[in-house]
Amino acid sequence: MIDLVFQGGDLLSKFVYFFGNNETDGKSSMKDLLGGKGANLAEMANLGIPVPPGFTITTEVCIEYLKNKEYSEEVIKQINKAIEKLETVNNKKLGDPEDPLLVSVRSGARVSMPGMMDTVLNLGLNDTSVKGVAKKANDERFAYDCYRRFIAMFGDVVLGIEFKKFDTLIEEKKKELGLKSDTDLTADELKELAERFKEVIKREKGIEFPQDPRVQLQMAIDAVFDSWNNSRAIKYREINNIADNWGTAVNVQSMVYGNMGETSGTGVAFTRNPSTGEKRFFGEYLLNAQGEDVVAGIRTPNPILDLEKQIPAAYEQLVDICRKLEAHFRDMQDIEFTIQEGQLYMLQTRTGKRTAAAAVKVARDMVEEGLIDRETAVTRIEADHIDQLLHPRINPEAELEVITKGLPASPGAAVGKVVFTAEEAELRAELGEKTILVRGETSPEDIGGMAAAQGVLTVRGGMTSHAAVVGRGMGKPCVVGCGEISIDTKNSLFRVNGYSVKENDYLTIDGSTGKVILGEVELIEAELNKDLQAILGWADKIRELGVRTNADTPNDAKLARELGAEGIGLCRTEHMFFGEDRIPAVREMIMAEDEKARKKALRKLLPMQKEDFLGIFHSMVGLPVTVRLLDPPLHEFLPSKEELNEKYKEFEAASDLDGMERVKMMLQRVDALKELNPMLGHRGCRLGITYPEIYDMQVKAIMEAACELAAEGTRVEPEIMIPLVGHVKELAFSKARAIKMAEAVMEETGTKVEYKVGTMIELPRAVLTADKIAAEAEFFSFGTNDLTQTTFGFSRDDVGKFIPIYKEAEILENDPFAVLDQEGVGELMKIGIEKGRSVKPDLKMGICGEHGGEPSSIKFAHDVGLNYVSCSPYRVPIARLVAAQSTIEAKQK
Repeated sequence: MIDLVFQGGDLLSKFVYFFGNNETDGKSSMKDLLGGKGANLAEMANLGIPVPPGFTITTEVCIEYLKNKEYSEEVIKQINKAIEKLETVNNKKLGDPEDPLLVSVRSGARVSMPGMMDTVLNLGLNDTSVKGVAKKANDERFAYDCYRRFIAMFGDVVLGIEFKKFDTLIEEKKKELGLKSDTDLTADELKELAERFKEVIKREKGIEFPQDPRVQLQMAIDAVFDSWNNSRAIKYREINNIADNWGTAVNVQSMVYGNMGETSGTGVAFTRNPSTGEKRFFGEYLLNAQGEDVVAGIRTPNPILDLEKQIPAAYEQLVDICRKLEAHFRDMQDIEFTIQEGQLYMLQTRTGKRTAAAAVKVARDMVEEGLIDRETAVTRIEADHIDQLLHPRINPEAELEVITKGLPASPGAAVGKVVFTAEEAELRAELGEKTILVRGETSPEDIGGMAAAQGVLTVRGGMTSHAAVVGRGMGKPCVVGCGEISIDTKNSLFRVNGYSVKENDYLTIDGSTGKVILGEVELIEAELNKDLQAILGWADKIRELGVRTNADTPNDAKLARELGAEGIGLCRTEHMFFGEDRIPAVREMIMAEDEKARKKALRKLLPMQKEDFLGIFHSMVGLPVTVRLLDPPLHEFLPSKEELNEKYKEFEAASDLDGMERVKMMLQRVDALKELNPMLGHRGCRLGITYPEIYDMQVKAIMEAACELAAEGTRVEPEIMIPLVGHVKELAFSKARAIKMAEAVMEETGTKVEYKVGTMIELPRAVLTADKIAAEAEFFSFGTNDLTQTTFGFSRDDVGKFIPIYKEAEILENDPFAVLDQEGVGELMKIGIEKGRSVKPDLKMGICGEHGGEPSSIKFAHDVGLNYVSCSPYRVPIARLVAAQSTIEAKQK
């Protein structure tokens, strides 16, 4: 919400919020307006934590600026007033030649976007004021270190000059002098670099480096707002589903200096370990450095615990503040700090990004510590966290050729071909190739390649470097700080410990141990850990929505049950027909000229189908199993025309007349079964009506298996599902035959089994006549794949050609086959639910399409009153979690 201020009787919007020095306007609940950084700086100031004073320009200003490329008079007036206030608080003025006010200008969106937008430090320095800073600090080296940093950052961020053009000059100077570190450069050498940096700006942009601090500040504010729309920020928003219209705030803050010698420093820390969740202070710092040095990976930082020995008073104060912040925000915090000549200042606190394993451990631990309740813990876990926990890991039995070891920055194992650029990783991903992105260090420009690669390996950087933070946020296995690696970009290879690894060579990385392994190593699926099992147990007690699985084999059914499935919502019988021992009988059935020949072939399939159902019912003892009768068109079980023509040529070459005749007959059958639009053709219940003996065989197999187990005392709950019903009479016909066969089997075996006959609702006509269909059905299962297909008129096999274009043109926000279209398909579902329950108020209904495991679709299923969702086995834990979160959200409305 925007605050309003009065001026001369007029009501005006508040666009600039001050913080620090007991004059703070904002608070942590104002993230939408002040961004996460600005809101939390204000909150820390309110808590009495040492924060350099400053002001925040709101996200509303960003949106208006990006739209109009200018500021209103009121915004300019409020910014100028805030500058004057900052000058008064600091007793310094921008541009003062003796003792100038210097500021940082940083971005701050409402959600954390680490490294995606821009920062400028030391703003306010010019050729005159740098001398005043040197005199005031009695340290010429410090002053010119700040000045050369400012010119380079300004050139990069504000003027768009590649940072490498400045960095190369530093590296050349160090090489010329035989120096290893930037800190070894003298004042005169830094002074010379500052002059050369200004020459770069003149050469590249044709302008002089601006000397007026007010001009510098305005240009920097513009640049930070513009960075909301830089390519890496856009890519990050796309990957993380962040809205483009949120904008970023800008924070203008008094500078404090970590580069004033060995009693000064800067660092990044977490109140708990962001990789493991362990309750232990975790982080890194550098002495005699500024903040960007730590996250940029330019120097390898020290572990935070070492700070206790070097600046003990500041360390003790930092630990105390971290405890205070975690208790206040009731979550793990990610903090940035600077120590200036022994005095600690906090520059940022935010909810810390963490790995999936850390997320569940922190959530469970905080419940046990009394910081949060179980419902809060459930809401702290994201669906992606569960996906990440099910990442593969290295088979402990595998032989490993470990070639080096780095820091284990983001857990999980990954295998892929070596590539050295983000662009190459993205290109290979489009071709379906798996890669490992190897870099000196990553930068925000690499975000697309990091998302495309299976894992990331860097030579430099620490546990809070860009690669580490972004890798953890993405759940991408990542190993950083492998200093033994030397990359030869010219020859597209890297060397390490006597090995030479070329582009396209296979590499395996283990982000949990830091090991880098030559070649392809066998990976195995992860298991749900105890922390996640505990949280999912809490979720099960909260949720109202049932969770079943889509499973076609006993193994899938067993796995799904271990992952928490409460039954099978979709068992696709056609998948059973493709086995090598079955396909000949299936093809014999299809080739049959009459019912008698078809039944003969079906008798061969019957025991195989029964065996399938015995295995699945065994895996789901005591739970419902919904079996969908044959759905796809018959031609899918025959070889393609191309395959048959090739086979014909082989038989012809071998003068095999019988073989030629068999292929000829099959070609004729393929032609006879050919349809112009098979997805709308002879499939589903239409097959069961024209060839009822097919469904008869399947129902007999289901019921024989059920009766056999029931006779042994095993509880089974078969549900027979008729697919693609569009007219109630289709269901009535198929249901009558199913009941007749089921009753015959039970009479023959002398065993009674409770069973149900229902239907899939996957056609618009079925939705619109759901009241009539409900009179015959004992349950509904919304087949959202086909319902999406028939609602949009999209062929799901062909949408890949244009859906990406639709998304890019913002015609569609999501692929409707991945994320349920709630406006169209969802509205149809609501009609079907309402009509169906108008006839049978307790009619059981669920979703069995791919949407059953997609978070927003699961929430929709809860909101419209479905009884359950059904999804693939590895999505079951996600569905359990999101179903509980849906219940919690509904209670809070």
